[in-house]
Amino acid sequence: TGYYGDGLNAIIVFAACFLPDSSRTDYNYVMENLFLYVISTLELMVAEDYMIVYLNGATPRRRMPGLGWMKKCYQMIDRRLRKNLKSFIIVHPSWFIRTILAVTRPFISSKFSSKIQYVNTLAELREMIPMEYVHIPDSIVKYDEDKCIKRRMRTSCLSNDPEMASVEQE
Repeated sequence: TGYYGDGLNAIIVFAACFLPDSSRTDYNYVMENLFLYVISTLELMVAEDYMIVYLNGATPRRRMPGLGWMKKCYQMIDRRLRKNLKSFIIVHPSWFIRTILAVTRPFISSKFSSKIQYVNTLAELREMIPMEYVHIPDSIVKYDEDKCIKRRMRTSCLSNDPEMASVEQE
């Protein structure tokens, strides 16, 4: 959690990789109480505008919150908190997250939908928000580094492949 701008504009960082495993017998209980904790924290912290940074990288599917839970969370958020949310940034979005949001878009307000932004790397995130007060867990940093290495390798392999080089020039 950090702040940006001149006022009390909060940056809330939410790392999905730390969510409980859905195979837990008390999963619903834990998730419900986690949500209540997050909402009460938001109500205390958010005096003005705020943004949420959702770190999705390094998160196994079994730790990602379900669609029903996300819908319930959205419905329970106070109108003031929904109104003051300036952006909801999803870092390292998976195909699953993109699909869920694409499918639910017709049921979500257009105002909220316009606040959702996808960011593929931590470097892109740094261009959007001040990072000096934002803590990124080591597992997310490692995930980002590995992803960037793979992307560079793929790019260099493509440029070294004569067939791909001719395709790139077209």
